[in-house]
Formats: sequence, structure tokens, C-alpha cells
Amino acid sequence: MLDILLVQLSKPSVWLWLTIALVISYAVHRFGRLLLRTLRGQVGPQMLLGLKWLWLVVVVVGYVAYATYKIYLPDVPVLFGLGQSIAEGFRNTAGQAVVIVALALIAWRMVGTFSGRIVPEDDEFNRRNVRVQTLKGVVESTLKVIIIIISLIAGLQALGVNATSLLAGVSVLGLAVGFGAQSLIKDVFTGFFILLEDQYGVGDVITVNNGTLGGNVEKLNLRLTALRALDGTVHLIPNGQINTVSVSSKDWSRVVATVDVTYNANINEALRVLKAVSDEIYADGEWRKFFLEEPDIQGVTQLAADGVTLRALFKVLPKSQYAVGREFNRRIKIAMDQAGIEIPFPQRSLNFGGSPIEIRLTREDGGRDSLNQNRTQSPIKPSESRDPDDED
Repeated sequence: MLDILLVQLSKPSVWLWLTIALVISYAVHRFGRLLLRTLRGQVGPQMLLGLKWLWLVVVVVGYVAYATYKIYLPDVPVLFGLGQSIAEGFRNTAGQAVVIVALALIAWRMVGTFSGRIVPEDDEFNRRNVRVQTLKGVVESTLKVIIIIISLIAGLQALGVNATSLLAGVSVLGLAVGFGAQSLIKDVFTGFFILLEDQYGVGDVITVNNGTLGGNVEKLNLRLTALRALDGTVHLIPNGQINTVSVSSKDWSRVVATVDVTYNANINEALRVLKAVSDEIYADGEWRKFFLEEPDIQGVTQLAADGVTLRALFKVLPKSQYAVGREFNRRIKIAMDQAGIEIPFPQRSLNFGGSPIEIRLTREDGGRDSLNQNRTQSPIKPSESRDPDDED
């Protein structure tokens, strides 16, 4: 028997069949474990554990029996006969159906497992991670659809249904449905070009159709885009209905740092304060990592009805503009108070007849305490979430 075993194991075809049998055995084992999960809550944990071990023993014995038959060891009568019965059983319709279902379940699980290992989760926001995470979701869904289609065709073939003629009929039906589902086809084509051109991806902050809807992209596939608004609302938008997209987190972002001062203020001094605060944030180690360039002090940009507008621009990392902008607002308010420069509040002049009567809305000066505030240390860390105005 040992001589026969060595001769048979020297054949590559035998090893090929043993490998195929091992894969099928693993698939059948996983399929059985899946069915046993449905018994949770109906049987005790000890019995469930015993059933799992019993099923493992059955699968192992079945594989050993099939291997005995395939290697052709008739001197082991029990295992050889059992292996022959198993081989004949899996040639029948029922056996083929079990194998198809088991292999489909294994492939389904492998898609999710391997994609998670090949593309690990990464909290860092950059274009590579955005694109990879987006393509990961699309590839997973596409592969799962392919698994379902192939499994259905193989199952029909195992049941004796001519899949070729069936596919011909389905193609004619699909052509008829296609004429009535042009919007769906448009969604798919638009989604394909969104992915191909990397217009945006999962994790980006966008507004669509001139600000009609906006939010953080939570999901993107060939058919639709899912946006999470600031209040938690999820907007599901078919890709074919997206005409324009404004992306706030691609490559880099910009903080438009503005502050208004009254017309009575010393403009030159206000500009010096603006530059000092901008340079101060840029030099701060906690905030320096967000900057891509030195602050650009643009100076006086508008003479408005209520005051003079000063502006600086900060080029920063994508999605960091919200936190940097909030920190700038805190520091510029304290700095202006310390410099004695007034930020305007509502003032109006009303003219009655020939002589004007000035009515001024004032408030008591409660800002003296701000002179002693430390503007370089915030009592709280500014949130990095986007502003609600970005969704309008």
C-alpha cells in the first residue's frame, strides 16, 4: 500500500484534486458553521459547541475519505468506499448546489477580508486615502455583484437549466429595461467619471448644484453619493443629478481671515495688529503644522457701511480651515481690544427734516477684562468640523 501511495502522490493531477477537495471541504465547513449560527438562542451553548465540533469531524473524515479514494487505496475499505460515495454524491445536482453555495459564501467573505487587509483604515486625510477608500467601496460592491451573478448561473446549470438561452432572454429584457432606465444609466456613467477623474471621494467636504446640498461624503459608488450634513442628516443624491460640485477639501484650503474696524480707528495700527496675530498663529507650533505658506496680509479690502474691512489669507491643509479660522477670530478679538481698536457694532443716523438727529445704539463697555486675556492660549481647542454656512 505504501508503494501505491508513493506512486499516486508523485502525480501532479492527484495533488491538484486534493487541493480542490481541500478548498471545497473548507467551503462546506464554513457553510455548515453559518447554518449552525441560526441555532443560537434555540439550543444551549454546550450543545452548539458540540455540534460545531461534530461538524468539523464530519468534514475532516469526509476529506480524508475522498483523498483515500482519489489516491486509490482500496486496501482501506471503509474510507475508500465512503470516499467513492462522496465523489459520486458531489457529481449529482444536490452536491454541486451545496458546493456552489459554499464557494459563493467563501468568496463573499474573502472580498471583505482581503480588501480590509490590503487597504487598511487610515485616519489621515489626504488625496491618496480619499481615492483608495472610495475605490475600495466600489470594487467591493462590484465584486460581490459578480459573485452573485456567477453563483446564480452556476446554480442554474447544476439544476439542469440552460443558462445560455436564459442569458439571451435576459439580455433582450435588459435592453428593453435599459430604455426605461436611462436615468439609472446616466447615474452609473456619471459615477464612473467621478471616480476616474477623482473629482471627489469619501471624506471630502462638498456642496453640489451651487450650494443646494452639502456635507461630508460618507459613501460614493457608481449610482449615488451620500452626504452627511452638519446636523446629521444624510442626503442621498443620484450621480446623474449632480451638475456642479464645489470641493472644500481638495489638495489645499484657504482661510479668509477678515476683521472689521470702525472708521474712527487707526487703520495703520489695525493692520499691524492683523499682521501680528497672523504671524503669531503661523509661528505657534500647535498651528504651524496646518499652514502650507506664510500668511498673506492683503490689507484694507472694503469700505463698508458699518466699518473698514481688513483681510488676510492663510493657505492651509484641506479640512483644517475651520479650526484655524476659529482660532484667528478668538485671537484677533483679544488683540483688537488690547490695542484699543474698536470693532464696529450697529450704528445708524436718521435725518428728520432739516436738522439731523443721531440715534446711536450703544452698550456699556464691558470689554476691559479682555485687556488681561492671554490670546496665545485658548481655554478650549477649536473644533475642526465645518461651518454650517459651507452647506448653503
